[in-house]
Amino acid sequence: MANWNDDRATRQGFGVSPSQTGDVAGRSTFDAGLRKHMLSIYNYMSSGVLLTGIVAMLFARGGDQSMAAQVFTTGGLLSWIIMLSPLAIVFAMSFGRNKFSTSTLQMMFWGFAVLMGLSLSSIFLVYTGGSIAATFFATAGAFAGLSLFGYTTKKDLSAMGSFLIMGVVGLIIASVINIFIGSTALELAISFLGVLIFAGLTAYDTQRLKSEYMQIQQLKVTNPGVAASYPLGKMVVLGALSLYLDFINMFLFLLRFMGASRN
Repeated sequence: MANWNDDRATRQGFGVSPSQTGDVAGRSTFDAGLRKHMLSIYNYMSSGVLLTGIVAMLFARGGDQSMAAQVFTTGGLLSWIIMLSPLAIVFAMSFGRNKFSTSTLQMMFWGFAVLMGLSLSSIFLVYTGGSIAATFFATAGAFAGLSLFGYTTKKDLSAMGSFLIMGVVGLIIASVINIFIGSTALELAISFLGVLIFAGLTAYDTQRLKSEYMQIQQLKVTNPGVAASYPLGKMVVLGALSLYLDFINMFLFLLRFMGASRN
């Protein structure tokens, strides 16, 4: 007689892959989507940094006779436009994210990368190419490690993120003050804190971007209408912008320690 309480008839046997179950298959699909999403962000970010570097080197080519030297040594209106225009684009992308289409944000991102290249070309007039390259690779290594930590850690970094953003505001205020007092000690302190703050923001922003993707995927199940208002294409571009800013700022603050003067 059949034993209806015996679960051996329905138990999964050896040799049946766990991925055949719905929950595990769904989780595998989610993980693949997350990896693809984060990889897209890193691809955009690294391409933007590469474009910035190429533009900076071309604009500074020729040293004291370069276009960068002609623009920044005179200190005219054009130099201020070049230095401030990337900031204007960052604000436009951040506050207009819901108004602009994905393609518009993409064009703004590439335009921002080019303008940053023009602005950063001035560092080739101050530091040697070798020290710039060494600082870049040191920053790239630190960025990779910090971003990996932010992606894999189980610790919630949101509280740290709020503190670090306040630190960025403090850095800006201290930098403006130091323009007038010209303190070398304060400049070194700002640079040291800047490296630490943007190192922390790299880990925080990586975790934040991962969490945003997870929240959108949950909304697609619970509230598809709301989820549709957060297209992944926009999230990729804006995420790349966040990580780009973390990388560039960490690089510039670190350059003040590792950069060798041309003079």
